[in-house]
Amino acid sequence: MKYSITHFDKKTSARTGIITTDHGNIQTPVFMPVGTIGAVKTFSPHELEGLGADIILGNTYHLYLRPGTDIIHEAGGLHTFSNWTKPMLTDSGGFQVFSLANLNKITDEGVEFQSHLDGSSHNLTPEKSMEIQRFLGSDIIMAFDHCPPGKADNKEVIKAVKRTSDWFKRCKIYLRNNPSLYSHDQTLFPIIQGGVDEEMRRISIEGLVEQADSGIAIGGLAVGEEKNAMFDTIDFCDSLLPKDRPRYLMGVGKPTDIVRAIRLGVDMFDCVMPTRNGRNGQIFTSDGTVNITNRKYKNDHSPIDENSTHAYGRMFTKSYVRHLFNVKEILGLRIASTLNISYYISLTKKIQETIQSGEFDAWSNSWLSDMKLKKGM
Repeated sequence: MKYSITHFDKKTSARTGIITTDHGNIQTPVFMPVGTIGAVKTFSPHELEGLGADIILGNTYHLYLRPGTDIIHEAGGLHTFSNWTKPMLTDSGGFQVFSLANLNKITDEGVEFQSHLDGSSHNLTPEKSMEIQRFLGSDIIMAFDHCPPGKADNKEVIKAVKRTSDWFKRCKIYLRNNPSLYSHDQTLFPIIQGGVDEEMRRISIEGLVEQADSGIAIGGLAVGEEKNAMFDTIDFCDSLLPKDRPRYLMGVGKPTDIVRAIRLGVDMFDCVMPTRNGRNGQIFTSDGTVNITNRKYKNDHSPIDENSTHAYGRMFTKSYVRHLFNVKEILGLRIASTLNISYYISLTKKIQETIQSGEFDAWSNSWLSDMKLKKGM
């Protein structure tokens, strides 16, 4: 994998760049739709490409449990299995183990857990996470990390930082001794931990950057900490991280979070919010969020979003889409999810344009000021 920066913003840490993988190029800053179990819910690969998606995510924990790595390997890897031909990133499974599973034991060796699906017992170690991701065949693979909750005490944060560093070394050793199973290269990203403690973040960065070959992820945020503390932490990481590598802020977030983080030098984002919120009737528009199931839209025959970059925003009325949700017609979910994915991808494309034209600082300040008045953004 290669990364080249094409433009720097003069007043912020924002930049545009190109990540080159064997499955194609990724223009940054980029939003990556989440396809946890091998599909972005309700979307075909062709539809995602039409929305401008350069890269999607899969998840090690979920795909390991269902359908299992043997089936995916028989198909030739997750790209072939899902018919997605562009770049793909897989999470390590660590966050899901800590947040979803019934944990039995966390040790320096790894994690013993019970599946949230059927209660079956499993062990997930750095080596096992890498083995699964070798079978999945994603272009970018995430190191197995210990992600403490936002309210974790200092003792737990210190332990998580040390484990994450030790586990990254083990991930690299496994990958070095077990080459890719398919005809393309895979690149490993370490995940920085440390909560909102600057000293712990510094220790984590210093321990991981020197071992990293390419991109670096900022993990352990958007897990319950205060929003201002999250951005202070991102700002601190920006001051220490090398400028010549892509930076991935994991699991963030709202549109305003993305714009603020790009000002602080972040290049890559993922979040389930566009599809999850869409399935629950919340649509991101140029006028803020629309909770389409609200009664006030029953007789509202105006378009969902006249300024939408996607035709659905101008084609369908609020009244009609509310009706679809009320009668549980899946088209309603698809319209809402499509508009949300389109909104997120179009937002990052707009940001790319403003960075390249030298207008990003003024544009982002104006946009963020405008969004303060709009709920849910």
